[in-house]
Amino acid sequence: MKKSALITGASGLIGTELCLKFLSKGHVVYGMDIKPNRKIEHENFVFLKCDLESEDSIIEAISNVQKLHVVINNAADTSLTFKKFEEVTLEEWNHGIAVNLTSAFLMSKYALPFLKETKGSIINISSTRHLMSEPNTVIYSASKGGILSLTHSLAMTFGDTVRVNCISPGWIADPNEKLTEKDHKQHPVGRVGVPSDIAELAFYLSSESAGFITGQDFIIDGGMTKKMIYV
Repeated sequence: MKKSALITGASGLIGTELCLKFLSKGHVVYGMDIKPNRKIEHENFVFLKCDLESEDSIIEAISNVQKLHVVINNAADTSLTFKKFEEVTLEEWNHGIAVNLTSAFLMSKYALPFLKETKGSIINISSTRHLMSEPNTVIYSASKGGILSLTHSLAMTFGDTVRVNCISPGWIADPNEKLTEKDHKQHPVGRVGVPSDIAELAFYLSSESAGFITGQDFIIDGGMTKKMIYV
């Protein structure tokens, strides 16, 4: 039987690349999102419409899954990332935390029986914003910090049954996006990241080659969080 992966936020930039990577490796991929992915046409791709703010919607979507080896909690709502702090409402805060953080908890909970059976793995997508922030990024930064803590807590909870790791991307851009030389050169590696940078590591972490890795956070940011800057 083919291995299978469930990926949330499957219609976004990184989500699409994650789906394509696992499809290229022969997995059946369940792509979960509120909006359909119109870029992927593959016989092994199953789109599951889901409102990740709703526990009932998550339960219904997972009911369509037969077997799971990998769950990637990638979804996040970035629409409120830079809203002025004084104008952020409690409703907006609750929405951001629900989609960006609580959904990862619920996905892990309801996928656990499948993953126990296959001794699979969970990969959570956080952000370097759990380490560093720009002004007025309170919802996104807080939720991504929660993802990091959720990761090591689940890793210790699940023990040798299900491995749980985290990837924290820095600046990841569409390869077709027009960026400046300054954009690239500010990164110690000399370029802005692309979605495949994330997908390559995600696949490795899901594989048997990473069988001794759990509870860890992997920062993929071209070295930016290690770069000391004096203005």
